[in-house]
Amino acid sequence: MEHIQEFTCPGCGAKLEFNAAGQNLKCPYCDTEIAIDAVSPEEAEAQAALWEPMSAGEWKEGETKGMRVYACRACGGEIIADETAGAANCPYCGNQVVMKEQFSGDLRPDFIIPFKHDKNAAREAYRNHLKGKMFLPSFFKSSAHIDEIKGIYVPFWLYDADVEMDVTYTGEKVRSYKEGDYECREIKEYRLDRKGTLSFTHIPVDGSSKIDHVLMESIEPFDKKGLVEFKTAYLAGYLADRYDIPQEKCIDRAEERMKKSSEEAFRASCNDYDSVNVEDSRFSVLKSKYWYALYPVWLLNTTWQGKKYTFAMNGQTGRLIGDLPADNGAYWKYVGLRAVIFGIIIYIIMWIVKLI
Repeated sequence: MEHIQEFTCPGCGAKLEFNAAGQNLKCPYCDTEIAIDAVSPEEAEAQAALWEPMSAGEWKEGETKGMRVYACRACGGEIIADETAGAANCPYCGNQVVMKEQFSGDLRPDFIIPFKHDKNAAREAYRNHLKGKMFLPSFFKSSAHIDEIKGIYVPFWLYDADVEMDVTYTGEKVRSYKEGDYECREIKEYRLDRKGTLSFTHIPVDGSSKIDHVLMESIEPFDKKGLVEFKTAYLAGYLADRYDIPQEKCIDRAEERMKKSSEEAFRASCNDYDSVNVEDSRFSVLKSKYWYALYPVWLLNTTWQGKKYTFAMNGQTGRLIGDLPADNGAYWKYVGLRAVIFGIIIYIIMWIVKLI
């Protein structure tokens, strides 16, 4: 099983890479393509002896051959890649990363969502993201410069849980009516009790402290139907972030997301009332389990006027998110123009009223 990490092309002997478009391994030199399942018979046998469901397992002997940990001297981030990536740059801050050690010790992922969009798709999504932005500096927009694009598998903990929610609301119904010359309002108050259980499947929480959690949540959702059993072949040609937040420290974030979704679901049952306020709320997790998975993300970095801007694209759906610089001069010109136009309209209306 030691040869599985080499991914050698049978046509020319070069190193194979995972091909997002074809969902297979492809040689960048002679275009030979090999199905993931055909990479290694030994790997297929190993899948039958996976650890028990709902618990991340250990790497098999020889499975991490050729994989190395690279550390960034600037931000301290650690990524996993093959040993030929010695000149790689950190996908988070862009600084040089150096080989630290042979990879070992971490939990083996249960699942992975392979890349569906390649680097060209990420570049095109970035350019489309710039279109139609009124206050984007013209130079930034015209140059559309990208310092670096990196495809990286981000570690996620996936949580399944049954939760119980018990909420007491105060609901109001308001009726307006007339009695003679008087405008009357009738307000009726109701006590609303809502209790029930909800089931959540694969609530994602990223396990990396180097990446912006809000940015990762913004490129969601990932399609859970795209989850496949993890195989190291999917990592070929890409980087993989090394998780540094254990699952037990991500539980609070997962429960907060479940609680928020539960509150929204319960609140939707009170739409017949004009106003609804929460009087009391109790939330508890009945039973839960977790999984460890890798999700595909393209990180794009660009610099303008000495400031770095980072964009993230969902490598499965193509959704791209990122902050853009604003041209303050253009913004205030726009505000001023609107004020002038509004003033002219008011003047015309007043002039017409005087004529009447």
